[in-house]
Amino acid sequence: MQTVAGESSSGAETSDRIPPGQRPVHGWPVSHYGPVPRFRPDRWNLRTFGATASGEVHEWAFDDLAALPRVTVVADLHCASGPTSTGHEWYGIPAASVLDLVPPAPEVTHVMAWAEYGYSANLRLSDFTSPETLMATHHNGEHLTAEHGFPLRLVVPHLFSYKGPKWLRGIEYMTADRRGFWEERGYHNIADPWQQQRYSYQEQDQEREDDGPTPAGS
Repeated sequence: MQTVAGESSSGAETSDRIPPGQRPVHGWPVSHYGPVPRFRPDRWNLRTFGATASGEVHEWAFDDLAALPRVTVVADLHCASGPTSTGHEWYGIPAASVLDLVPPAPEVTHVMAWAEYGYSANLRLSDFTSPETLMATHHNGEHLTAEHGFPLRLVVPHLFSYKGPKWLRGIEYMTADRRGFWEERGYHNIADPWQQQRYSYQEQDQEREDDGPTPAGS
């Protein structure tokens, strides 16, 4: 088992790791869209599909998860609405291991993380394979509760938390980007909290900055 140290610490250092526009909160607030799904272990599976190298779909049953590699990641959690909670210890399956077990086609650039009720979040492949990104089964030494995503929750600590769906059910390999649930509803496509990338209109502002000033007379 591997341990990855993220942006976690305590005491006076807390303020140094709160992104701009965020506020520290105590505890771990529950926030999600829609109802909490009922877990049925005999019906549950995790699918990897889309542009796989073999062209085939791979599925893991719930009991199969026990054989997959594990990692512990200590990191903070940033919500796009403003709260940041610190010092979370996540335990679960490193997301990058999915690519080892089910190789993607060479042209894959993004993934879509699918959860219960059709919730989705798109990620660049580099974000999905970050050392801190994992499919968590435990939090602070205990199984995730149903409200916090049991049995499997994608955790992407370096992005806003809407990029990490609770109740994860599928990973789709994509050869082009496609917006997920909140991204289609006005939230930023990348979601870097340190760049304050909360809303989609900021993408246009960033594009203008990247293009530089408009020449006079154009």
